[in-house]
Amino acid sequence: MHKPLRLALATATAVALTGGLLTFSAVNATAADSTHVPQADFNGDGIGDVAFSASGAYVNGLKNAGQLVVLYGTSTGLSSAKRTTLSQNSAGVPGASEAGDAFASDTAYADFNGDGYDDLAVSSPHEKVGTDADGGTLAILWGSSAGLTGKGVTVSDPAPSSHDLWGKNLAAGDFDGDGKADLAVGSSASTIYVFKGGFSSTGTPGGRYTIKPAIQSGGGANGPLNLTAGDINGDKRTDLVVDGFETQTAYGWNRNYYIPGSASGLKVASAKALKPGVITAIGDINGDGYGDIVSGANWDATTSDGTTVPDSAKGGKVWVTYGTASGPGTSTGITQDTGNVPGSSESRDMFGYELDLGDINGDGFLDLAIGVAGEDLGSNADTGAVTVLYGTSSGLDTTSGAQSFAQSTPGVPGDDEDGDMFGIDLKLDDVTGDGKADLTVGSAENGGDGAVTYLPSDGTRITAAGSRAITPNTSGVSTTGTPYFGANFAD
Repeated sequence: MHKPLRLALATATAVALTGGLLTFSAVNATAADSTHVPQADFNGDGIGDVAFSASGAYVNGLKNAGQLVVLYGTSTGLSSAKRTTLSQNSAGVPGASEAGDAFASDTAYADFNGDGYDDLAVSSPHEKVGTDADGGTLAILWGSSAGLTGKGVTVSDPAPSSHDLWGKNLAAGDFDGDGKADLAVGSSASTIYVFKGGFSSTGTPGGRYTIKPAIQSGGGANGPLNLTAGDINGDKRTDLVVDGFETQTAYGWNRNYYIPGSASGLKVASAKALKPGVITAIGDINGDGYGDIVSGANWDATTSDGTTVPDSAKGGKVWVTYGTASGPGTSTGITQDTGNVPGSSESRDMFGYELDLGDINGDGFLDLAIGVAGEDLGSNADTGAVTVLYGTSSGLDTTSGAQSFAQSTPGVPGDDEDGDMFGIDLKLDDVTGDGKADLTVGSAENGGDGAVTYLPSDGTRITAAGSRAITPNTSGVSTTGTPYFGANFAD
């Protein structure tokens, strides 16, 4: 959510409400339909691929220029052996690497040109544009049989004088149901631009319109905090959830909005307010054909001055709002004190800092991975952990079967250390081609160098057997400064 990287870009709210634990935050964009959460396949081999940022990386000595890393799925899972690492200095990538650009701060995938390969929208929200120091730029990198090779085009900012941070939030989905992937783009303003699908080879979209949800840019919000796409009402058109602020106090309480898709695109007139959270995931947990909304309010229930925070809990809270034919339905809150959810609610755990949905066991119900990035383990502060809850016909099972992983879990690479923030980002995708979702976890390992940990599904559950760590050094990313390798996965 906001950073010099995705982390850093995320949430002024989360930082304010947790007493400044984070110096960055994470923003996530998700393209999903009601039953499945589509995974990226940039090379068209039928196996899921994972793209993520190292947006704080040095490039040719330029601080925070930023890089993008793509790990391609194989029958043995993810490793740095089959990957692509790109910067704005890579051949074909629009622009040029400059200090502070934060290339790949946010990313969103879909087949934008309809050629059968997934493409990737990639933002550089702090790029200097003319005299505008943080104007921001946005590119689409085309997929191919060789994956993301760097060939791409610029998606121009239609109103550069109206805002900064162009592309800081992205989400892809078919909002009008015409069979073509659209792209929603956020900035420092409340207006969201939607580019209609059918992008040409030069980056010209099939059309463009704007929406302006009932969010305010006060309270340090700087426009929407996050955009997440998925079909919540089951009409085969993608809906959009906008995570934003309502400026009710000096902190600016977070409030989210559901905006349904329609034949004419996203319909703001039918928007509905949702439970809070800075990271949202959408998918069908209970198998009823409607997308369910999961949002993480990772801040504590009270602030350092004793102010009560609405709809939160000590250590953070995850809200699940189940989809219906008319949109969002009933909501259920989950904390580390709910049922047999691993851990216990403690201040600044940041339960719900990251979220992702996928079918780990192939039973047709989506399962949920939850990042608990501020979890203290032993004498180590902010070590981080990941909780996995399994979906059933009645929703998430919080009474049995839940799992917890940390770097101290037997078989998981690494060790619990101060500030690792294991679970800073998450992906549940099938990267082995067996039809079951595997877990990929980002961390702020080694003071912000970052690392990615691959934990496979054994067909029934996530397991540490066969897990491996993927590091900047093996992936063509310099550890000078704080690259935050793996801080923001593409959705």
